[in-house]
Amino acid sequence: MPSPQFEPPFDQLLATAERVARERPDVDLEMAREVFEEAATLLYNGLAVEGLDEHDAHVVVAGLCEDLVSVDPGAAVRRRTRAALDEPAGLHDPKGVAAAYEVSTRILQL
Repeated sequence: MPSPQFEPPFDQLLATAERVARERPDVDLEMAREVFEEAATLLYNGLAVEGLDEHDAHVVVAGLCEDLVSVDPGAAVRRRTRAALDEPAGLHDPKGVAAAYEVSTRILQL
């Protein structure tokens, strides 16, 4: 079954599923797609990056992509939330980015 199309920045999640399946032989590609499609849908419908400019929205989703494949995704996203406020290098709206990460942890139940 073909994967749904997601607009940027949420398309990064599907690319992550593909990458992880290529890099980790123990990961089933179809299962990875299903999980990341669900994450993309939840984040999109939950308006996780609402109010952020394109740059910061991409940063948030890229961070989530990295953290969701870590050993402890919840802890990783919480660290990233704090870092957005403590070390906002390159962010246009550090408070908005931190809020987007917080909302994402709730949406994804991390």
